[in-house]
Amino acid sequence: MHWLYLLLAIGALLLSMRTTSLLLMALCLLTSLGLMVAWIMGWYASRMGDRQRDESQMIDPAELRRLRELAEARKRGDQSTPPGPPPL
Repeated sequence: MHWLYLLLAIGALLLSMRTTSLLLMALCLLTSLGLMVAWIMGWYASRMGDRQRDESQMIDPAELRRLRELAEARKRGDQSTPPGPPPL
């Protein structure tokens, strides 16, 4: 649907180049600018709409709990070992 705005913007731009009336030319140029902005906004919305949150990649609560337990175990393991010499 947003491609229709682009076609109308091009049509308004062509009409502004063909007319001899200054008022009609200014009106067509403003219309073309508005339609071009509407096209860009529609194009952006359609591109970003595809990248919304994918629920298949979300972590379920059981997996999240398991990851937290692993992180706590690593943290406890790091604290219990004495600090060694710094790496070179």
